[in-house]
Amino acid sequence: MLASIELSPGVYRHGTELDSANRYRDVNFVRWQNGSLRPIGGWVTRKQSAFASKPRGAIAWADNSQDSRIVAGTYEKLYTVNAGGTVVDITPVGFSVGNESAQVNTGYGGSLWGTSTYGTTRPSDGVPERCTTWALDTWGQYLLACSSDDGKIYEWQLNPANPAALVANAPTQNKGIVVTDERFVFALGANDNPRRVQWCDRENNTEWTPLITNQAGDFDLQTAGEIMQGLRVKGKTLILTTTDAHLANYAGPPAVYGFLRIGTSCGATSRSSAVSVDEGAFWMGQSAFFLYNGSAVKEMQCDVTDYVFGDINDSQRSKICAIHNAAFGEVWWFYPSGDSTENNRYCVYDYKEGHWNIGQLARTAGFDAGVFSTPIWFDDNGNIYNHESGLIHDSAPYAETGPIMLDVGERLAKVTKVIPDEKVQGEVTLSFKTRLYPNAAETTHGPFNISSPTSVRFQGRQFRMRVDGVNYKDWRVGKMRLNIIEGSKR
Repeated sequence: MLASIELSPGVYRHGTELDSANRYRDVNFVRWQNGSLRPIGGWVTRKQSAFASKPRGAIAWADNSQDSRIVAGTYEKLYTVNAGGTVVDITPVGFSVGNESAQVNTGYGGSLWGTSTYGTTRPSDGVPERCTTWALDTWGQYLLACSSDDGKIYEWQLNPANPAALVANAPTQNKGIVVTDERFVFALGANDNPRRVQWCDRENNTEWTPLITNQAGDFDLQTAGEIMQGLRVKGKTLILTTTDAHLANYAGPPAVYGFLRIGTSCGATSRSSAVSVDEGAFWMGQSAFFLYNGSAVKEMQCDVTDYVFGDINDSQRSKICAIHNAAFGEVWWFYPSGDSTENNRYCVYDYKEGHWNIGQLARTAGFDAGVFSTPIWFDDNGNIYNHESGLIHDSAPYAETGPIMLDVGERLAKVTKVIPDEKVQGEVTLSFKTRLYPNAAETTHGPFNISSPTSVRFQGRQFRMRVDGVNYKDWRVGKMRLNIIEGSKR
């Protein structure tokens, strides 16, 4: 009997092992396109040890002379990197250093009201103080920047000899910024009010006092949460809080902006956990993923919910970052798992084909291709990488399935041959792990070097298949077929 192994694209890591039957369950450095399994693009070092500490925000843009610019911020510095890799410190004068890592506040305000007496150290499980992140945007050809701990709004006018400078008259103690399509600067959490959105006059980022002659203004969102992030989405501005989502619509004078809450119980988990795409926006929440589709907010069906949210280091959630990879229709989230204090894993949503992916990789910030020919991502050692470049990874890509059932009645299934669907033979190996029953001991067979067909010898009532790819090859794996005969009863 010749049987096809029918495996849907993407990873299913939700519930029990048996729940992932006939699906991929454990993978690294792979993706699916048009149904076939293949390696993700590799990466090459663009600049080694570019920064003394970990980037928590980055942006790229082209100035009016078409020179490509990169700016990245750490908890203590703001840097620019030119296309040739020269790094220059443009940290503003008087900048207040923040937190490199999230910390538990055991002092004043660090726990629930009434937990302890005044002047007494609070329990070590108090409220974590978030790590410092940067909100970065462009104002024409110039850069606007705001650190979540320093709180001031700065502008850098491209001269590497001059640091970024304070924007005159702008509010302070902000948590972030976003520049709207209508050319207003939104200060988020302005003046230490976690719900306030304050904006400058149109086309004038130094005029913030509302007057009859300008369009400056402010608005306090009706929310129980605090503002986390702002994004441009098709002519509107999406504001995410810790609990809900709001849409800012330009209405013109005298109100200037109207705000509408478009989602509840959908708050963002960090200040960098959302990205905007042509279809709207995607973000990670406290225990689910969400999308804004241009009209409404929806919780996303996720096949890796248990895997991701069951293993996040909650105290370091503020480091979670999202990066758009438009060439493949993907949104990547990097997060700290287990007891890791830095982002060490990723999950990916392919919004073109509608499936999920997972893996292990340390990245703290990044941006998509466009200004540069490849996506550029940053790691926790201050290194800069060109991604989707070549096919070399930190380790060889692989993909392993959940249980695949062999339906031969009461008898054991004996597999004698594998007929592979592979682009180039010799670029992957196959292994099979068999069991007689779901909780029985597992036996590994292989790895087998693939030919067409490949002789194998194993038997069982269920098995798992593992594909291991050569690290520098652009391999493809499609549908596998097995030659099965009925064995003895057990």
